[in-house]
Amino acid sequence: MRRSPVRRSLARRTSARRTSVRRSSLRCSPVCLALGVITLAAVACAPASESTGVRSSGDGASAAASCAKDALTLVTPGKLTIGTDKPAYEPWFKDDDPANGQGFESAVAYAIAQKMGFTKDEVVWTVVPFDSSFAPGPKKFDFDINQISITPEREKAVDFSQGYYTVKQGVVALGDSQFAGASGLADLKGAKIGVQAGTTALRAVQQVIEPGIEPSVYNQQIDAINALKNKQIDAIVVDLPTAFYVTAAQVEGSKIVGQFAAQSDAPEEFGLLFQKGNGLVGCVDEAIGELKASGELAEIESRWLTAAAGAPELS
Repeated sequence: MRRSPVRRSLARRTSARRTSVRRSSLRCSPVCLALGVITLAAVACAPASESTGVRSSGDGASAAASCAKDALTLVTPGKLTIGTDKPAYEPWFKDDDPANGQGFESAVAYAIAQKMGFTKDEVVWTVVPFDSSFAPGPKKFDFDINQISITPEREKAVDFSQGYYTVKQGVVALGDSQFAGASGLADLKGAKIGVQAGTTALRAVQQVIEPGIEPSVYNQQIDAINALKNKQIDAIVVDLPTAFYVTAAQVEGSKIVGQFAAQSDAPEEFGLLFQKGNGLVGCVDEAIGELKASGELAEIESRWLTAAAGAPELS
């Protein structure tokens, strides 16, 4: 039985926040310096890039060769098979059609595919229910993209790419609220804000918004949502993916006032998911690193999660 959107939202929200795991730079032992093994050392002891989060598979030439399209081990030779759930919800996908290249995650997937040398007609999509994507065992996809938070627990069963999206916080208010038109965080200082206890959202309200009125803290998120429906509070703060669901399906007449980044040393990130031990991870990380460095990934986020989604940045 396929998981309902509500349970999927709750599953993502209650996932443990990820402590970023990056491979440490490999250090060469003195043996590596011995005459006759210098060539071996160049490959085995080359450091992983930590500045970009890209995993290195060796020196530049060998890494490029191993990531050449015809050298990749794929589910279907010559095709990049990508998994995601169905329905595929907005703003992550558009019109329930991952193959159209529209929506944040569809656009990200095709940008990565292009960096890896695949044309659009060489990308194949397959339906993968959210829960089964990170279950142990063989996969029928090369990678899965489905708003999957990277957590230590999940990393025991599957591999992840470096993060392609850092989860932000969303402010939701009723459309007729005096705070619905807030254009900056300062405009929310006088709002009575509801938030769930023990969440990143609570810390974000306290540390970033710093409202003049003490926030109302609820044990369950649904209690905060009901308080908003009953106009007992002016707004709620939840992670942005949840904010999209609240406005689309839970609180009629509500809107996302805007989004903002939380202050955290270990922010929640979404990553592409792979079968454990898949050698494709390093090549995909290189592609994501290039998209980050060029600013293209930020442009995709701005287009699909800010402008088109109606969730302006609040500062």
